[in-house]
Amino acid sequence: MIPISVLVSNSGTVSFTIKGEYNPKNPSKFSQVFRPVVTWNMTYKCNLKCLHCYISASPQGDDGLTKDEAINLVDQMAEIKIPLLIMSGGEPLMRRDFFEIAKYASKRGLKLALSTNGTLISKKVAEELKEIGFLYIGISLDSPYPEFHDKFRGVEGAFDLTVKGIKNAIEAGLNVGLRFTITSRNIDQIDDYILLALNLGVKRITFYHISASGRGKELKDWMYTPEQYRKLMDKLIEYAKELKGKIEIETTLAPFDGIYIAKILAKDEKELEDYLKFVENSGGCGRKMISIYPNGDVYPCQFIDFYKLGNVREKPLKEIIQNIPDFFVNTDKYLTGKCATCEYKTYCKGGDRARAYYWSGNIYGDDPLCPLKMLRI
Repeated sequence: MIPISVLVSNSGTVSFTIKGEYNPKNPSKFSQVFRPVVTWNMTYKCNLKCLHCYISASPQGDDGLTKDEAINLVDQMAEIKIPLLIMSGGEPLMRRDFFEIAKYASKRGLKLALSTNGTLISKKVAEELKEIGFLYIGISLDSPYPEFHDKFRGVEGAFDLTVKGIKNAIEAGLNVGLRFTITSRNIDQIDDYILLALNLGVKRITFYHISASGRGKELKDWMYTPEQYRKLMDKLIEYAKELKGKIEIETTLAPFDGIYIAKILAKDEKELEDYLKFVENSGGCGRKMISIYPNGDVYPCQFIDFYKLGNVREKPLKEIIQNIPDFFVNTDKYLTGKCATCEYKTYCKGGDRARAYYWSGNIYGDDPLCPLKMLRI
């Protein structure tokens, strides 16, 4: 995760609420290798059919872990004292025992966030989420235009339902942010999207660079060009300044965003080094986060679906975390190709390993989306 607003204007909204204040000279110590943020994909079930779904969820998907297994997993996470539990899916609200598990997790002292498509957030659901104590609700909205969003999400009318869910969540007093998956087909919609976000009153936007996991494998031709990337990043830098204190802007699945911004902002070599170390500290698969899939499989993050660390049905979560391979902690030592010779590999760690694995054919190879070799900054 690259916190653009923090880099550009030393400001945050949701992230400061959850992590406390931090900046390039005082990086966050919120999560660590042996105490990571956990994204828990609680179910393979989803009421949408998104073209890029990294977990290939569907209306026919199953929940995976039983309620008793889920409660036991919550106990394990509480014992480790993970800093944040992100309850995700599929669509987590389609799991019938979702609220029972969430209430139990809250009672065990876990900080909670929800990752959702927003279509099922009625006024009653929003009020219950608020009562449980969810710190943040991240809602996927991939365009300011209903037609594009509905096609991308696979269900007609999804846009209207999601916007209604966003409004219900905000009216209930929840911290709400949007999640936008960047592709070549919506990358030029940013200005109208920011306007929509302002009108809705959300507090954060996280821009997800398209990954190659799950159904995303089929979307290689949706990658944007380096010049499209430059235009996007320049816009986000300006919006981070303009929206300081109103909307926090972040990106994920592209640590090279931090390199780009560092090169733009730094006034001298010392300041550049501070920015770069901040980027390195900003996390990554297996370093500051892990993901647990519905069947109990544990991965370095939700997008690395081809390298299983273990299964919570077979081993305690604490033991699985303590045996994360060095590749995911010190990825830069293992890189090949252009990434291996990049002067910023120590800080970037080679971008997204899922894109490298699926679209370049090599887990150690180049992230095909990285534009830095093509751009003069």
